[in-house]
Amino acid sequence: MHSTIDTISDREFEDFQRFIFDAAGITLSAGKKALVCGRLAKRIQAHQLKDYGSYLKLLQSAQDPLEVQTAIDLLTTNETYFFREAKHFDVLRKVALAHAGRSPLRVWSAACSSGEEAYSIAMVLADCLPGRAFEVVGTDISTRMVAKACRGHYSEQRAQQIPATYLKRFCLQGQGEQAGTLLVDRTLRAQVSFMHANLNDTLPALGSFDVIFLRNVMIYFSAETKRQVVARVLSLLKPGGYFFIGHSESLNEITSLVQPLMPSIYQRP
Repeated sequence: MHSTIDTISDREFEDFQRFIFDAAGITLSAGKKALVCGRLAKRIQAHQLKDYGSYLKLLQSAQDPLEVQTAIDLLTTNETYFFREAKHFDVLRKVALAHAGRSPLRVWSAACSSGEEAYSIAMVLADCLPGRAFEVVGTDISTRMVAKACRGHYSEQRAQQIPATYLKRFCLQGQGEQAGTLLVDRTLRAQVSFMHANLNDTLPALGSFDVIFLRNVMIYFSAETKRQVVARVLSLLKPGGYFFIGHSESLNEITSLVQPLMPSIYQRP
C-alpha cells in the first residue's frame, strides 16, 4: 500500500513551486517532482503529517521559521567542488597580483554552497598576496551549507582539482578515523567568513567588493528574478571590480552595469 507521502499531486507540486519561488526566487521545473518527494518526505514524517498539503500549511503558518529554513535548505541544490572552472582562478590570480590598493582585496562568493569556492579563492589570494591582508566572504541561502562551510572539513574526492602545492600548504590530511578527508588549515579559515544570505531579499551589510563570484545560480532563476538578483549583487561591486558567472550563464538583457571581458567574466567600468 502506498502512503500519501510516496507521491505528490500536481496541485501540491505547484504549491511547492510557488513556495520556493517566493522564498528563494528559484524556478523548479516540472521534472523535479521526484526531487521534492525525496527531499521532503522525512520532514512530513518528522511532523507526523499525512501529506504534502499539510506540510505546506505548516510552512505557511509562520509558526516555525526554522522549519521554513529547513525546507529551503532541502529544496536548493548544492553542487560544487574546489577550483571549479579553472580559468576563473587564473584571472583571479592576475587581479590579485595587480592589486596595489591600500585597502585589503575583498572577494565575495555570493552563493558559496558548502564553501569550496570561497576556500579556493582564499588559497589563490594567500598565494598571490603574501603577508598582505585580504578578505573572502561566502554567503548562501542554506544555513546547513553555511555551517558546513564554516567547518572546512571535506572528503578528499571533492579536492581532486586543488593544485598539489596548495593541498600541501593549505590543507591537513585526515588520519585514522578521519582518513579520506581533509581540513582547511585554520590560518586560511580565519581569513574567510561565512553567513546566511538570501540573494532574493535585502542583503545583509556586507560592504563593497573588488571581485564577486555569482556562478551557476542564475540557471535556477526566471529572467525577472535574474535582473533583480544581479542588480542587488552588483550594487556591492566597486568601480573597476570583476564579476564572474557560470560558463552556461549569460548577462544578455540582464544588466548593463558590467562589460564583458571574456566569456563568463565581466568588469564594472
